Amino acid sequence: MHQGRTTLSKFLIQQLKGSPEQNDLAALLVDIAACVKAIAAMTAKGALGATHGEIDSTNVQGETQKKLDVLSNVAFINTFSMGGLVSGIASEENDEPLDIDPGDGSGRFLALFDPLDGSSNIDVNVSVGSIFSVLRVPEGGRTGLRDYLQPGRSQLAAGYAIYGPATMMVLTVGKGTHGFTLDREVGNFILTHPDMTVPAATSEFAINASNERFWEPPVQRYVNECKAGRNDVRGRDFNMRWIASMVAEVHRILMRGGVFLYPRDMKDPGMPGRLRLMYEACPMGFVIEQAGGLGSTGRARLLDLDPEAIHQRVPVILGSREEVERIERYHHEYDNGTDQQYTSPLFHERSLFAS
Repeated sequence: MHQGRTTLSKFLIQQLKGSPEQNDLAALLVDIAACVKAIAAMTAKGALGATHGEIDSTNVQGETQKKLDVLSNVAFINTFSMGGLVSGIASEENDEPLDIDPGDGSGRFLALFDPLDGSSNIDVNVSVGSIFSVLRVPEGGRTGLRDYLQPGRSQLAAGYAIYGPATMMVLTVGKGTHGFTLDREVGNFILTHPDMTVPAATSEFAINASNERFWEPPVQRYVNECKAGRNDVRGRDFNMRWIASMVAEVHRILMRGGVFLYPRDMKDPGMPGRLRLMYEACPMGFVIEQAGGLGSTGRARLLDLDPEAIHQRVPVILGSREEVERIERYHHEYDNGTDQQYTSPLFHERSLFAS
């Protein structure tokens, strides 16, 4: 290691000094970093590693699993099982949370994770990632499923890894958001992006435009204004991006600003959102807010939602604060009937877009 470089371990000792969970939480995050390195090695092999392609199974979401989805999930489960620091885990790839016996009953944490976000991109060599969240075991010890259903503001730590040209791990323990780059030669994560900050304003947004016909009017209003650019109320041109990997989208926003939207839509009226609250929206919302941004459903702050189920889905809008606040205002105006843009019967009670 070159003199003066801050490793992840050294950084965590400094960041968590004085915390009641100082040593254990630092050790857990170092364990997660080791798991990230293992997954990074698998993704880096590409088609040479025989990890590409789908397998004949689906997860609890009804999504067809990739080989690397399953291998990444196993890597996380093994990491948490052997570390002796957590007493339970919940994953996108498992129907129910898994209890873990740390041996001496000392597991102080619960871990939730999406082992491989954006896995549809694996076979085309586009960036994918992992997302994680750490919760405290409630006072009095474990009681069951309700232990996990804590609001996002209760998270002790959260973050993600991105497997791109470089492998990075971005995390927060409630004292800002910080990025670490894997030095493959020595195997250490090195602090390269301290105190990451999302610019308050932006001229870039990320959304899957193929779903436009299903969006609620507030989202249609926002996107139409962005597309109209300098000739409309925004007075400037916008760029649109879509990678189909939440980790990649959020990472770009952290690096240069922007807003990410995976809003509620009417494609499946019975589904309130697409992304999972506990191990996607909450950890990413924590990371973004600690970098000065904002995370919302359009109608409520992500970190204030009271979870009802491990795999609960919610709308997600996060990124540059001014843009998220504008989108929230559009939802508020629409819900209160003060948005004058939508007076057509198409948007009235009992209509296609009635909320």
